[in-house]
Amino acid sequence: MSKRKLLQLVKEGLVDGWDDPRMPTISGMRRRGFTPTSIRNFIDKIGYTKYEALNSISLLEHAVREDLNNIATRGMAVIKPLKVVITNYPEGQTETVEMENNPENPSEGTHSMPFSREIYIERDDFMENPPKKYFRLFPGGEVRLKGAYIIKCEEVIKDADGNITELHCTYDPETRSGLPGSQRKVKGTLHWVAADTAVDATVRMYARLFAVENPAAEEGDFRDMLNPDSLVVIDGVKVEPFIAKNAEIGKKFQFQRIGYFTPDYSSTPDHLVFNRTIALKDSWEKEQKK
Repeated sequence: MSKRKLLQLVKEGLVDGWDDPRMPTISGMRRRGFTPTSIRNFIDKIGYTKYEALNSISLLEHAVREDLNNIATRGMAVIKPLKVVITNYPEGQTETVEMENNPENPSEGTHSMPFSREIYIERDDFMENPPKKYFRLFPGGEVRLKGAYIIKCEEVIKDADGNITELHCTYDPETRSGLPGSQRKVKGTLHWVAADTAVDATVRMYARLFAVENPAAEEGDFRDMLNPDSLVVIDGVKVEPFIAKNAEIGKKFQFQRIGYFTPDYSSTPDHLVFNRTIALKDSWEKEQKK
């Protein structure tokens, strides 16, 4: 895209400056969490040429995922929290479980994560009337909480309007990860955070700035081709204390089962803000082919 058109986006306030994480600029890529290594690897893959060429951005995104998979610190975050009360877990009790910091590099060690009677899981990880081969949580179903125990959904609590407000579950104390009973198998594994120690954060979910592959090749005003869902801001995200404590600018995280994230320049200890660098898998090209 020409610099003239990029300048228009900035001047008209359609993006948040030259370093907006959706912009195809070095400063935008840096703020979004792209690494220098991933950009160099992308250039090596497409080759060097003085002729104009069109390359799929999925190649760049693959290079970013490949590098972040090796260097990003793993942690738990719940984007859309649903409270789970483990009714047979002792009230007031807290224990810690050990989580790998990076399975690609065992030398980075582990960190402790608190577990308690009340936790949060992803709202999307529960379905009241699931289809066949649904391996997440449902009434009467069991799942493993990553690094912790197997739980079973016993009761669904709703408000006066019929909205699900929390789940009541039981846990099997013999199935803690690392113990002999942990060998009992269930098909689903969910990420989670303990409710009483979770830290609130804001997450900015970025997608591609344009709704078409090549705006320059399309007729009409390029501004009409902007993707209306290129930025979604989500408040009330719950992150584990380890992430909150280590959320320095430039730090790379993989929120387990969600994607790669980095603290935004505006993030502070009192108001954590994370930019999604990229999802774990590319869904863009699949959607474009439909």
